[in-house]
Amino acid sequence: MSKMTLHEVVNSMLKLEGSEKATMIGIGPMSKTLIKACMLLGKEKDFPLMFIASRNQVDADALGGGYVCNWDQARFAAAIHEAAEETGFDGLCYLCRDHGGPWQRDNERNAHLPEDEAMRLGKQSYLVDLLNGFDLLHIDPTKDPYVVGKIIDMDVNINRTVELIEYVETERKKRDLPAISYEVGTEETNGGLTSPENYKKFIEKLHARLDGKGLPHPSFIVGNTGTLTRLTENVGHVDSTSCKELSAVAKKYGVGLKEHNGDYLDDATLLEHPALGVTAMNVAPEFGTVETQAYLKLIETEERLVGQGLIEKASDLGNTLREEAVNSGRWKKWMVDGKERLTAEEIFKDAELTQLITEISGHYTFNNPRVKEEIARLYANLAISGIDGEKYVIYKIQASIDHYVECFNLKGLTSKLMRAWRSA
Repeated sequence: MSKMTLHEVVNSMLKLEGSEKATMIGIGPMSKTLIKACMLLGKEKDFPLMFIASRNQVDADALGGGYVCNWDQARFAAAIHEAAEETGFDGLCYLCRDHGGPWQRDNERNAHLPEDEAMRLGKQSYLVDLLNGFDLLHIDPTKDPYVVGKIIDMDVNINRTVELIEYVETERKKRDLPAISYEVGTEETNGGLTSPENYKKFIEKLHARLDGKGLPHPSFIVGNTGTLTRLTENVGHVDSTSCKELSAVAKKYGVGLKEHNGDYLDDATLLEHPALGVTAMNVAPEFGTVETQAYLKLIETEERLVGQGLIEKASDLGNTLREEAVNSGRWKKWMVDGKERLTAEEIFKDAELTQLITEISGHYTFNNPRVKEEIARLYANLAISGIDGEKYVIYKIQASIDHYVECFNLKGLTSKLMRAWRSA
């Protein structure tokens, strides 16, 4: 039997009431270890997995590939399948494109590609997604380098969105591929969907355009609820009233409210999400930070064991992670107070800032040959003393994800959804 589509999942989620209400979590696939941790937790807690890959993380080799494990879409899908086989996970698992479309790769936006060229490359990426079994495509044409400090015109946003969905649907039907689901909108403030009034207007105009072309409605529409991730905290101000109003509008039109940048929110905020009707929330950099912090803690343990004479020579993972993370420059997007303008040389003079940058951007370097070599050396050293380093890293990642599982009432959700689907 084929699995539920995400569109069917959202329809079922919108019908949940009272203590049954839940909020799904979209998980950034920051590493193979994280995927394995998710599979083990998903198997234990019986909740659906949504892996949300940005174009910088996972993309076609012809477009520059991805920084996560050098994955293109085929290798990403294969890694998901391998992790499921290894862990015995047989629940609901969805491959999702996060922020797909034009200008969504850093190099495309920095090059200020013309719209026609950016749209062509966005379509090329979507086609590879489609051919490799992605379940959900986020259609986001709002990261326009020519619109700075202004809100993108709603009609321009809708025109591009419809064009991209029409392209994917044409290619899908041409190849007789199964139906997929769509996510539209953006958390970026220049997307223009920050108020319930604009949110409603956008949905109505988009649905009308899609209906006119016989195209499917989206499953999720992103709403800006005030979240904003910087450093290792959420510096935004989540507006509960906005969450409630946006989710009510979305439900009226049969779609789910999707929230982005949910990293590092406090428990009180997370706990209210199911009650407020937030259908799903994305979390990514937090889990990369947690994995990096786990390696740093293992490095501390390794150094202590060297001091006790139980390990002959320590790995060089600490120095390697710091050097690779700072030199990557990937940390700039998360910084505040003008620190993104600092040079690597200036950063290395500040031990505290170097440590912070390592924690927030270490995950960008996990696939670097030096880092992989030193992680292997760290694990081998710890194994001599009977310590399973990978098991500890998985434990820390699982603990971070389980925090959301509990707050979002996700335990047992897969079984609930499957029962409703089979009885429909």
